[in-house]
Amino acid sequence: MQRIITQSIRSFNHRLAARPQGTQVLQPLCLLPRNPRAVPLNSREFANSPALYKKKEKAKKASASASEPEESSSAPTEDPFDLSQLHNGISTAVARLKDDLSKLRAGGRFNTAVLESLRVHLSKDSKDSVKLGDLAQVVPKGGRMVTLLAAEEDHLKPLTSAIVSSNLSLTPQPDPHNALQLNIPIPPPTKESRDKNIQAAKQAFEKAAGVVRDSRGAMHKRLQDMQKKKLARPDDVRKAHDQMEKVTEQGQKEVKDAFEAARKTLEQA
Repeated sequence: MQRIITQSIRSFNHRLAARPQGTQVLQPLCLLPRNPRAVPLNSREFANSPALYKKKEKAKKASASASEPEESSSAPTEDPFDLSQLHNGISTAVARLKDDLSKLRAGGRFNTAVLESLRVHLSKDSKDSVKLGDLAQVVPKGGRMVTLLAAEEDHLKPLTSAIVSSNLSLTPQPDPHNALQLNIPIPPPTKESRDKNIQAAKQAFEKAAGVVRDSRGAMHKRLQDMQKKKLARPDDVRKAHDQMEKVTEQGQKEVKDAFEAARKTLEQA
């Protein structure tokens, strides 16, 4: 078979050499390779062409750049109408003010929470202290007497020292029938004690009003940052600012009302 193909090719090339002038030149046929599986030298596998890889990389970059604006446009924006930080600050200030005012003497009655919050040093050499309410039970006996029931007899002396050294002007007395009990007579309120309580109430009021102002300042700064960074629309920021002022005004009113009510009660004591 190989011999027949070779003879055919030679015959074709011989006829090609005897062609008339002016005819189209054809490429002579070459002998077939001995190995039919051999690949011609001028053949290329276009599937492995580097140009295709470059096109794929360009397509990936183009798709990535096209998706970037969508991601940036869908970025979440802050809510300028979220005034929870301001509300929490005002609520904390009002609650702390009412707690401080409740510890003051009102109407000639002594608030036992004042005694329970005193710090007691069990040892003179130690800086650690314990709340009086954790060492003894405070029991009111009418408007002019309070008793302390200590858990241990060794605690009586530190308890007495803590009460005497406080600014409550109280003098504990041992009970003749119970070794673990201290009787504390409550003196009637005087002008000096009234003025002292009113001054303490005023200081608590000023502290609470300062907390409300600080909460308002933090909220105002947050709205300014949102406007500078364009995280919210200018109209929304302006409306949120108006709401902030209304909430702050209401908070200051709550603080002032609590102080005025306590002041009137202290003056009538």
